[in-house]
Amino acid sequence: MAKILVVDDSLFMRVILKEIILNMGHFVVGEAENGEEAVLKYSELQPDLITMDINMPKKSGIAALKEILEINPQAKILVCSALGQQKFITEAIRAGAKDFVVKPIKEERVIEAIAKIIAS
Repeated sequence: MAKILVVDDSLFMRVILKEIILNMGHFVVGEAENGEEAVLKYSELQPDLITMDINMPKKSGIAALKEILEINPQAKILVCSALGQQKFITEAIRAGAKDFVVKPIKEERVIEAIAKIIAS
């Protein structure tokens, strides 16, 4: 069972992701609603995986992802964003995301991505 940090500026999305994660048998160790908070919570909680939105206040998901990977190059990050255009997917993967899920999210796709990243 993995410890997962859920990062999204939308409370609704955090609730949906938490439900999926808990139903998979994993633990949600924390939540953050912006990139700045995500970096602080990552350092504090040391989760096994982070789900990260891209478009957030204070610090973008891409900027937070890069900062987290500076702290721990082995950090596992799944980007979940409505910005489903190819350039954002490419930017997230190049920055170090392990996978990308486009919103509106499909539960099966989130389960598949989380399982794949945790197993890697």
